[in-house]
Amino acid sequence: MPSSRELEGIAEQLLLLCQQAGEAVLEIYHGADPVAVEQKQDNSPLTLADKLSQQILADGLARLAPQWPVVSEEQALPDFSQRSRWPSYWLLDPLDGTREFIERTGEFTINIALIENHRPILGMVYIPLEQAAYLGLVDEGRALRIDHEGRKDIAVSQGGTSIRVLSSRRYGGAELEACMEKLSRHFPALERVTAGSALKFCRLAEGRADIYPRFAPCCEWDTAAGQAVLEAAGGCLLGLDFKPLQYNQKPSIINPNFYALGGKGLRWVDILKG
Repeated sequence: MPSSRELEGIAEQLLLLCQQAGEAVLEIYHGADPVAVEQKQDNSPLTLADKLSQQILADGLARLAPQWPVVSEEQALPDFSQRSRWPSYWLLDPLDGTREFIERTGEFTINIALIENHRPILGMVYIPLEQAAYLGLVDEGRALRIDHEGRKDIAVSQGGTSIRVLSSRRYGGAELEACMEKLSRHFPALERVTAGSALKFCRLAEGRADIYPRFAPCCEWDTAAGQAVLEAAGGCLLGLDFKPLQYNQKPSIINPNFYALGGKGLRWVDILKG
């Protein structure tokens, strides 16, 4: 396992990579023409921005740490018989929120996580439009926002009698509504906030929301970097069995449904089981 100092040095290089990828992405985002879109085999969209970011990140990670293989949304998934033997690897989403990018809502990110023994130990969520990065050094218990104003330590909220519930712009359904009803029995004031991509984990990590319940499919590269930031800030990402999400433990890359939790002073298990 890399030392704390080594991880901090790696994080500095990740920031440079994200900035480079972010510039390439924004050239397309700010272009005059509509974003050209291809459809992948799973019917999810793919743009030139996804491809450019992937190339920049993959090339940079190969130079930075060639000893660690890469799993990415935008490259072929290695067979589980191969990757199950990896103790450490990079897990990345070169452009999280491609639909938001296409529709130019601004809510897209670049996500990079370092996984070791099935858990993220370092994560960076980069927001190209803000030129801001959220960094999580999990074992140090330190999370930061890095932008043009400098570096700021961030932490999850402590919780109270009112909570802010994050939800996806695109996914709802009966399970989410049942969860909202359950939460309303415990909190007299409940605010619902929508956001796209891994921005939801950043909002939790800096105390701007308290819970993000997810009852729709997403992949391991969608959550790993955000989980690292959230855990480093004092929060957690739990499956519906209330155990932390882990990675690379099965052939499928699809996550289970989960709760991403801030509100450090709240008894979430009792609340969500009730």
